[in-house]
Amino acid sequence: MKSCLLLGLLFVLAGPLFKVLARNSADALVEGDRNFDITVDTHEDTPQRFLDENYDVGSNDPRDTDFISLDKARAGHLDAIFFSIWTDPTKYEGRFTKRTLDLIDSVYSQVERHPDRMMLCFSVEDIQRAHNQAKLATLLGIEGGHSIENDLGTLRDFYRLGARYMTLTWNNTNDWADSSGDAEKSEVVHHNGLTGFGREVVLEMNRLGMMVDVSHVSDKTFWDALAVTKAPIIASHSSSRALVDIPRNLSDDMLRAVARNGGVVNIAFASSFVDSDFNRQAYPQHQRMLAAAEEHNASRRAASLPVSPEETQRFEVEWLGKNKIPRPPLKSLIDHIDHVARVAGIDHVGLGSDSDGIDFLPADMDSSADLTKIRQGLLDRNYSPDDVNKIMGRNMLRVFLAVERASQEMRTPVNSR
Repeated sequence: MKSCLLLGLLFVLAGPLFKVLARNSADALVEGDRNFDITVDTHEDTPQRFLDENYDVGSNDPRDTDFISLDKARAGHLDAIFFSIWTDPTKYEGRFTKRTLDLIDSVYSQVERHPDRMMLCFSVEDIQRAHNQAKLATLLGIEGGHSIENDLGTLRDFYRLGARYMTLTWNNTNDWADSSGDAEKSEVVHHNGLTGFGREVVLEMNRLGMMVDVSHVSDKTFWDALAVTKAPIIASHSSSRALVDIPRNLSDDMLRAVARNGGVVNIAFASSFVDSDFNRQAYPQHQRMLAAAEEHNASRRAASLPVSPEETQRFEVEWLGKNKIPRPPLKSLIDHIDHVARVAGIDHVGLGSDSDGIDFLPADMDSSADLTKIRQGLLDRNYSPDDVNKIMGRNMLRVFLAVERASQEMRTPVNSR
């Protein structure tokens, strides 16, 4: 009995030491090993399919068009993925938190279904452990602050369940932060950036160790978040506004500000984010699609058939498949990575695909199996292997680690420091 108690006491005393050793190991891996090769995708939208279509990430169906599967991830050397937990603010009004919890549960179910190939991760240390075991490090990011329903307790619950970043807004302005997606809509009540409660949200995220994501936010919200935060921020899926002038992309001044903050901009892959020529063709195509969808729905009504948003979306996806416009070259995506690296610096750019298998992606980027083409494209532009490793994942892990450290500092009583 005494020997058991002694052994237990040793474990208790050694616990903090083990944590320090693990943290030092993670530090060395992210900051010291130039040859450390890890690929991180900070934004992937498949949880909608997990929940609504019972999609299995272990699928090996060759007809499946989703960007991510375990086989595709392994083929593309994808090591860590942040699944986006996005709740449609119109469809689920009044039920944001419930839908968010259901989506989180759907990711947990995938991990439980494939414990030999996936690991739910809560820290950089966990990602390292998953990498060492050749498992896909699986993480969560909340897309849209409306999911917390104006409740810091709910924010804390999401953190406890594993959410390690939150995008302050989606395309909708919420009760405490303005979005870039409805900035021109006069009927929307805007706040001129962050409200007082919005500032509380950012600081609580800092305290928890949850990364503040400024993709989707209005320009004023971006600058307010930078002024408030006590930790590095991320843009989980944005590209360069200097190359493609849309509100969802970041200006060069914003890129430099993220660099001064120590954060990282993860480049979105969607063609509309990375190629202006594509956008010039896409807008008139979109108008034609809407007209075709209206005609389709009118025909259904005339035949006394039901018309629903789901049916309309099905028709639009089918119509787009038959009326394709040329995909931009992969070069366009590499151009954005290159631009952010030059403006913000090599330590402040990463990857955030923002894909769910339906988005229009550049040519030769059909799934996560093609991520190695980005690595090769950067090497072809004379980026060093060390710099490529930073872009592919190490930069994001460095920021994640810095946010963890800021949290530890904020949680430590002043008289204990």
